[in-house]
Amino acid sequence: MAPLLLGAVMLVAQLQLVPSRPAVVPGNEPGQLELVRKAATLQEEIPDGAAPNGSAQQLPQTIIIGVRKGGTRALLEMLSLHPDVAAAENEVHFFDWEEHYSQGLGWYLSQMPFSAPHQLTVEKTPAYFTSPKVPERVHGMNPAIRLLLILRDPSERVLSDYTQVFYNHVQKRKPYPSIEEFLVRDGRLNVDYKALNRSLYHLHMENWLRFFPLRRIHIVDGDRLIRDPFPEIQKVERFLRLSPQINASNFYFNKTKGFYCLRDGGRDRCLHESKGRAHPQVDPRLLNKLHEYFHEPNKKFFELVGRTFDWH
Repeated sequence: MAPLLLGAVMLVAQLQLVPSRPAVVPGNEPGQLELVRKAATLQEEIPDGAAPNGSAQQLPQTIIIGVRKGGTRALLEMLSLHPDVAAAENEVHFFDWEEHYSQGLGWYLSQMPFSAPHQLTVEKTPAYFTSPKVPERVHGMNPAIRLLLILRDPSERVLSDYTQVFYNHVQKRKPYPSIEEFLVRDGRLNVDYKALNRSLYHLHMENWLRFFPLRRIHIVDGDRLIRDPFPEIQKVERFLRLSPQINASNFYFNKTKGFYCLRDGGRDRCLHESKGRAHPQVDPRLLNKLHEYFHEPNKKFFELVGRTFDWH
């Protein structure tokens, strides 16, 4: 037990020496010390949990909680440009899938990347934002965690949601109904369509605010991230208390793809071809119905978070 406690204390000390990470101040960040203790305990339970170079798997100090088709992959890739960020490669689905959650934090830790003590471990699972059980479960792991939420125009998000599922069926050579068949039922907007529910941001945000104060959740403007990524990433760096390491030179506009790509140490990389696909053509009258449907929910969301967004 003594070596374990000594290791946890040493890890906390290392975290405080790095200026790009928030210091653990008793009373200010009560969950961080507890997170270190949990990680140290879990590390003992995982074979080969530590690497020879001193790196180890850590529970995430930041989670990108959503929203689906809001730009979570782009946000993670851009954030990964920072040398003090270690990102989980795949969506973990720990807090929203019972078969994963039932395996406990030890399993969750085993899904994290190896990182140095000063690095911030980040995972992203877009379904977290709209899953009712997730906020309480995340809070149970670490009430002081910093959450990133990237949102875009709700109507555009619905179209992206449909487009992703449509192309998944196309790749499998399976038929898929038109978007109008999902959006319209008996001549009216089909409010039971799941993609619509995912865009009712105020309902899901209310659930998260039951467990986390607004200061723990940074909302990234997904539409602005697409148009001009650097200012949005600067805000994320400040929220996570990371030193400003990402520069405007890390981004360049790819005219062929029609969106920004990344330049990292002389290496250029773009998001997968599945990102940024053209949306289906939708009757303008149906689009207007969508905009009208989201008008009041958007107002409620703006009031909830104390800011507005340039949405229809």
